Amino acid sequence: MDHDHFIGQVQARAQLASRGEAEGVTRATLETLGERIPEQVANHVADQLPTEIGEHLRRTVTMGGAGSGERFGLDEFAQRVAERGHLQQPDAVYGSRVVLEVTGEATQGVLNKVRDSLPEELRELVDAGSTGELRS
Repeated sequence: MDHDHFIGQVQARAQLASRGEAEGVTRATLETLGERIPEQVANHVADQLPTEIGEHLRRTVTMGGAGSGERFGLDEFAQRVAERGHLQQPDAVYGSRVVLEVTGEATQGVLNKVRDSLPEELRELVDAGSTGELRS
C-alpha cells in the first residue's frame, strides 16, 4: 500500500473532510503508538509501511524522556493522540481505531505483534477497527 492509498483509506473510513486531517490523525496515532510499544517492534512495523508514514513510529518524542515502551492505558493514549492531532478525545479514539485498522492491512499481519505487546484495554483499539465497538 502506498502513502496516498493509506491516507485515502484513513480519510474515507474516518469520514474526514480533508487529506490533511487524515495525515494529522495518522501522525498523532503512530507517534503515540511508537511511545507505547518497544522500539524494535515499532521499527518492524515502520519497515512495512510507506516511508513517510513509518517514520511517525520512529521519530516519537516521548513524554518525559521515558523512551519507547512506556506503560500507559487507553485514556492516556487517547489524550496524547487528541493533543497531537488537535482533536476531541472521542474523535482521537475513533481516528486511532481507523489508523490501526489501515496499518494492519498495510503490514500484512505485523500489527498482530503490536497487538500482542499491548495491554487488553489498548488491544481493543486494534480489534475494534472502524466498525466495531469498544467495551470501555
